Order: sequence, then structure tokens, then C-alpha cells
Amino acid sequence: MKKIKSTAIALVALSLLITGMTSCSKKDKSDFVFKIGTANSGLCGAPLHIGIDKGIFEEEFGKAGLKFETIEINIQEATALCVSKKIDASLGLAGSLIPQMDNGLDVSFLTGVHTGCTKFYVKADSPYKTVADLRGKTIGFPGVQDSSTIAFQRKYFDLGIPAFGPEADFTIAVYNLPDLPLALENGAVEAVGLHDPIAYIAERDYGFRNILDTTSDEKFSQEYCCMTFVSNDVAQKYPEHTKAFIRAVLKASAYVQANPEDSAKLQIENGQMSGDVEANGYLLRTYNYTPSVNLAGKTVENTIDQLVDMGVMQNIKDKAAFVKNHFISFDGVPDSYVYNADGTYSETYVSKL
Repeated sequence: MKKIKSTAIALVALSLLITGMTSCSKKDKSDFVFKIGTANSGLCGAPLHIGIDKGIFEEEFGKAGLKFETIEINIQEATALCVSKKIDASLGLAGSLIPQMDNGLDVSFLTGVHTGCTKFYVKADSPYKTVADLRGKTIGFPGVQDSSTIAFQRKYFDLGIPAFGPEADFTIAVYNLPDLPLALENGAVEAVGLHDPIAYIAERDYGFRNILDTTSDEKFSQEYCCMTFVSNDVAQKYPEHTKAFIRAVLKASAYVQANPEDSAKLQIENGQMSGDVEANGYLLRTYNYTPSVNLAGKTVENTIDQLVDMGVMQNIKDKAAFVKNHFISFDGVPDSYVYNADGTYSETYVSKL
């Protein structure tokens, strides 16, 4: 009798423990606030801005019964803030982020945001007509591992030109991004790599000639330049929050693709961008904001494949395993959305940008 009673008491205690753990787990998940880092003055961040302005984040997190908040940040500090747990997710230039992952940056990509926005220029009267003509020349970039530098190296690699290390057949000159147009104008460099809106303004004001445009280039037009990312720790512990973020970004990107001028107007009206609606709308229209989880993965695979072969990323022994550790996709999340004229969204599969 005592044995039966003791067993019954033990079972009740175990049941209470499990119930308590389940309740605590649910409480922990419902109380967790997913922090999204956004940056005003960043035209490329239009989907994050639209996600706020059109209530898409609120809708997607609300449907799942989850909490989120948006935090204004300096986009240049996004990865550091993510690692230090000040934010959980944001977006950035994939070409700049991937080399950092080789050095231990513990984040993973989620979705593609858009193509384009990085351009390379020479002066209007320059004798150089193609990227191959720049062999042995000095090129100005915002940083040694900036996405513009990575794109230029990958283009050289495709052409069979030494692109990295002591044998590289060009010289890197680093300037602050706003100073690069003047460096080209004054002859300090033979070409520059620029990001919009600086690129757009420099072309307009100085009359520079575009020698490589990632918006229209056969290779780079099929890859995302800007992508969203999340802390690996958060993605593992809070997958439902991460999925809500992915769905919201996919929808917001689809909205920008369908409504570039309205997106530019909303950004300016809500203090997220300065400038002119017409000019900003034009730039958004030139990019491809068609979202895709699948093609985001392809971008990561292609970039890592080349950077390892070039020697830029030297710590990777298994490319496939590295991609798996730094790109996340979830069951139950569509590859993409299309924004319809009636204001609804349709799930879709996107095989090509």
C-alpha cells in the first residue's frame, strides 16, 4: 500500500513538474521580444521600413501571438549589435557579411531583399571600356572587404584575372564612401566602386561612366546584394519568431517590387529617408525586390564557392556544411510572395530573378 501511494505521489509530482516546465516554456516564448534592427537613411532597407509603415510586422507577429520591436541602429554596426544581443535580426550587404562569417560571425541569412545598388565607374573620358581594361590600375573602394570589393574580385576571377592576394592584378585604395567620387574626379584612382544613392548622385553630378552595374550584369543580377540575417542562437531558440520575421520581409519586399514610388513616398513621409520621391522611386524601380528564400540560398552558395576558391575565405574545409550553418530555411514558410493589385498576397515559387 505504501509503495502504491509513494508511486502515485511521484507521478503527481512528475506531472506537476512537466506542466510547470511546459507553462514556463510557453511563457518564455510568449514573453520573448524579437528585436529588428532598422536604419533610417538607408534606401536599400525599404522592406524593413515598409514592414513597419504598412503594419506587416505587426500582422505577422500578431497572428502567431508573438512580440517584436524595431530598433533604430547604425546599419554599419548591425552585425556587432546582433552578436551582442542588442538586436536579433536586420539586413546587410551579403558580400560584406560572408567574409566575416569565415572569422566566426555567428549569424545566418534568411531571405534575399534585392539585387543591384552597387556600381563601378570611370571618368567619362577614361580610355577604359571594360572591367578587364582595369588590370594593374588603382581602384577606389569603401573597404578591403566591402561588398563592392568582393564583387569586383569575383568579376576578375570569372575573367581569369588574378583577383586576390599579392598576385591580384589591381590595387585597392580605401576611401570613405562619400569621398570616392572626388578621388576619381581628381585622378587619385582610375575607377571606383560605389553604392547607391552615392553612386546615383556621383553619376548625375560628375558624369561618370558606368563600367559595371550589378543591377544589369549577367552574373550579379541573378544574386541578391542585400539580404536579411538573424542570430543563430535566436533562430534555434525562437524559430516561430524567426519565421514571422521571414514572412513579413518577404511580403514587404514584394510590396516594394510592385510599388516602388509609393514605397519611396512612405519612407520620406515617415522620416526613414531623405531626398526626392521621384529620384528615390526611380532607384527602387531599378533594383529587383522580388523576394525568394531559395535564391537567397543560391546567392550564399555561389559567393562562398568563389571566395573559398579565390582564397578570400581560408577557414572553410566543407563548403556545403558552412552554407548549412549560415543559411536557414523553415518548413511552412513560402519561398516568396507576390503583391496583388487588390492588396492581397499570393504565395509563389520563384525560380529566377
